[in-house]
Amino acid sequence: MHKLLTPSLLICALSACSATQITKNSQTAAPQAISTAQSQVEPIAPALQAIIDQSWQLQLSASPEMAYSMGDASAAGKLSDLSPAALAKLNQGQIAVLAQLKALDRSSLSKEDKINAQILEDQIQNDVDLYRFKDYYLPITAESGFHAYITSIAQGRFNTLEDYRNYIAKLNALPTYFAQQTHWLKQGLAEGITPPKVTLNGFEDSISAYIVPVEKSGYFKPFTQYPSYFTEAQKTQLTQEGRALVEQKVLPLYQNFYDFMTKEYIPNARENIAASSLPNGAEFYENRVRYYTTLNMTSAEVHELGLKEVKRIRQEMEQIIKSVGFKGSFADFLHFLRTDPQFYTTSADQLLKEAAFIAKKADAMLPKYFGKLPRKPYGIAPVPAEIAPKYTTGRYSGSNSDDEPGYYWVNTYALDKRPLYELEALTLHEAVPGHHLQISLNSELTSLPDFRRYGYISAFGEGWGLYCEYLGLEAGFYQDPYSNFGRLTYEMWRAARLVVDTGMHAQGWSRQQAIDFMASNTALSLHNVTTEIDRYISWPGQALSYKIGELTIKRLRAKAEQELGDKFDIRAFHDAVLENGSVPMSILEQQINDFIEAKKATR
Repeated sequence: MHKLLTPSLLICALSACSATQITKNSQTAAPQAISTAQSQVEPIAPALQAIIDQSWQLQLSASPEMAYSMGDASAAGKLSDLSPAALAKLNQGQIAVLAQLKALDRSSLSKEDKINAQILEDQIQNDVDLYRFKDYYLPITAESGFHAYITSIAQGRFNTLEDYRNYIAKLNALPTYFAQQTHWLKQGLAEGITPPKVTLNGFEDSISAYIVPVEKSGYFKPFTQYPSYFTEAQKTQLTQEGRALVEQKVLPLYQNFYDFMTKEYIPNARENIAASSLPNGAEFYENRVRYYTTLNMTSAEVHELGLKEVKRIRQEMEQIIKSVGFKGSFADFLHFLRTDPQFYTTSADQLLKEAAFIAKKADAMLPKYFGKLPRKPYGIAPVPAEIAPKYTTGRYSGSNSDDEPGYYWVNTYALDKRPLYELEALTLHEAVPGHHLQISLNSELTSLPDFRRYGYISAFGEGWGLYCEYLGLEAGFYQDPYSNFGRLTYEMWRAARLVVDTGMHAQGWSRQQAIDFMASNTALSLHNVTTEIDRYISWPGQALSYKIGELTIKRLRAKAEQELGDKFDIRAFHDAVLENGSVPMSILEQQINDFIEAKKATR
């Protein structure tokens, strides 16, 4: 899974306004700096460009952090305004832009502009929909929340006195920020719009992790290391001011939030786990299904597709069990995988080193399957300890700056729940050729407007990540039958998501029913199964995007292979999938159809 990065999602990652808002040619040609198609893109039509500019300014106005990173000095030291008036104003602005976009005559637009218009409309429509469904009442999920996301303010650059003054201004703004978020949580309590209580078990630990002595607080870390040219007087003054702020303002915020969550919010959170139990819940969930699949599918159709995929993958898993000579049932084999020490490391460093080794092997496969590679490298790091207990097994965390790497996060919490037989599939998905490659290439498409360069469409990005797990099989990655079973268990995991997500949110499934279904069909550890089910409960629909996207990419590849025959070029195909960045499935289909016709024409 890719950590939130799109313009609207980035705003939420920085402001935590909503945790659910908040990714082969046989020759050896060198990677190109930019594709021919991209170099010849026509300028955007003036009428559309005006709408794009207006929408982008709305995005920047809602996120001072993002605006500052884009060069707006006036946004320095500010946090997002999440007051009722500010969010209402943003919503009205988005409604107005959406109306202009829908009224735009698209008949004379270029092919690329039609894509721009559709993706922008989808983005803005989603923001408007989420406001209508009061999603901003939910700045927390089962995994984490605004109190953790906002800590990113302490992780930026600290090279100048101005950097420190801006940071101090943000620390001073935190009380208002926490008050605004708590206001929305209270509104959610009053109207029954909360995460289900069962998903919040242990949530308080993600808050208490920040209630530490000043010297151990991440917020104080910038005041413990300074550029060498700072004078002693400057260091002393900044350290004293920083210590006072963290001790007297920041840490009490976390204690107060802890008290509110444990005494008021969690005890009164809703009991029913289904999104359909929320106000306008059935409509909300079907809306999420369409948004995350980018297709006009119903939850019932997704559920049936999931059951078919589970049946198909289960047969492949049974064949591997037979091939290794295991004596026992499918359930016995899963128990063996979950408990045998040979499949687990005994230290965090050992797990990280194993992930790094796999990642370097993945790097080596790229030239064979891709004509264009990104310039940005990636690193490997553990999931931050404060959020690790309830966090997913791994995730990609990107960077909007061209002088900072992306990171492949590996969860080193509960090592006996992090099996090595899953690590190859996880690495291919989160690092390369999965999220890092796709997202980095996307950001290098300088011909695209910013809302697309920094955009992330889940069905595309997560579908690509899952497809890359499969690509590893073709590349000879899974030489051990157990790691290939791990790949299948990851594919089964995504297929089971189609069943359990729709089951819980639209068909009356209980949480335990969903846990049992996933536990009996995958080799995921029971800890991972539980944390995943709770993620689906508190983030309705997002889990559907993976399998829907992957199936679409596989289908389009099969079509290209069939129609092009011996002229099919796997590197060219992958470049064609990625050449326009993150796009809805309908646009991807047209994109590959055009690729096929263009290749036919060059015979």
